[in-house]
Amino acid sequence: MLTHGDNPSRRTTRRTSLGDLVELVRAPAALTVPGDVLAGAVAVGDLRRGRTAGLAVSSVCLYWAGMALNDWADRDVDAVERPERPIPSGRVPERTALALAVGLTATALGIAGVAGGRPALCTSAALALTAWSYDLGAKDTPAGPVVMAAARSLDVLVGAGPARRKAWAPALAVGAHVVGLTAMSRGEVHGATARPAQAALAATSAITAGTVAGARGVPGLVAAGLSALFAGSVAPAQLAAAQEPTAGRLRAAVGAGIHGLVPLQAAWCARGGKPAVGAGLVTALPLARALARKVSPT
Repeated sequence: MLTHGDNPSRRTTRRTSLGDLVELVRAPAALTVPGDVLAGAVAVGDLRRGRTAGLAVSSVCLYWAGMALNDWADRDVDAVERPERPIPSGRVPERTALALAVGLTATALGIAGVAGGRPALCTSAALALTAWSYDLGAKDTPAGPVVMAAARSLDVLVGAGPARRKAWAPALAVGAHVVGLTAMSRGEVHGATARPAQAALAATSAITAGTVAGARGVPGLVAAGLSALFAGSVAPAQLAAAQEPTAGRLRAAVGAGIHGLVPLQAAWCARGGKPAVGAGLVTALPLARALARKVSPT
């Protein structure tokens, strides 16, 4: 007997495995998330371990919730365009994906409240609302890339807490980068014009310059090096997609852009006076790239 809410064409023939859920939520891609919280925490000078770790875990849960909700919302489109994904392939029931999104969101908000108090809870709630709005309505509208960028900017502000005004610069840098990669992601299946990749490439140049502008001393030097790593990790794929905006090249540019968040976050940690934190954070990049060969981040 089918459970209520499941499409008969997607009847599962076996139990959903942990690997299926890992694929559904793009679990390894969550390595790009804790750096948002770190960048915000560094910007306001609040790196209390318990608070920072808790907020990072909360943000990872929200990221996974957004991925599960994304595939639930796209299940009919994916049945045609990406039938190998967990829901259309029948490996994860529709109601399981939705329940996972709800459960992870609730878990994230609970952790945020415990770790960061009311300020973190309020910002996390705004982040969750923005992510759900993107997946359930804004994704296919002209405002979609901006809404997604707002979600990642809010993730930086989660780490900043009540002094969030001091973290607007890294939040805007992360958001500007995400606007570009989200716009490119719309061509991952059928290709697109060169404009999204060209805009993303221009944004990369502006973000890189803005990240190092005015930086001084050892933190500035480390920030410059990490900014160069950011540009070097995303610009070649963006340039290739701008020259030939096929679906494959755009997917590659989006994947590079997701991973490029790590050196960008690290650069802002260094610029905020914590070069060791930035250097430590960027060590997650090789692992994220390696795991992406097993589970696609897009």
